[in-house]
Amino acid sequence: MYSILWLIDWVVQAYTYLLFAYIVIDLLVKFGVVNAYNRVIYVVMDFLSKIIEPALRPIRNVMPNLGGIDLSPVVLVLALQFGLRLLHELVAGLA
Repeated sequence: MYSILWLIDWVVQAYTYLLFAYIVIDLLVKFGVVNAYNRVIYVVMDFLSKIIEPALRPIRNVMPNLGGIDLSPVVLVLALQFGLRLLHELVAGLA
């Protein structure tokens, strides 16, 4: 059971790191620091967008419009960490 918990923990942490990478690269593109037409940047952003956007889309549909501020990544990170903590408590309670 602990092996499965370790795997889930690892996947959630990796997804969180990918989410942070997506946020940073997206901001760098929006502020013009990196060129979005660069092939490497385009491939990385496309990959991260296909992985991250399906999780952010339902959160954005529920959250109110705050203008130019997008808090959906923060909500996603909090939800992932809360779910992970809940899973750890559940496994500890079963042991």
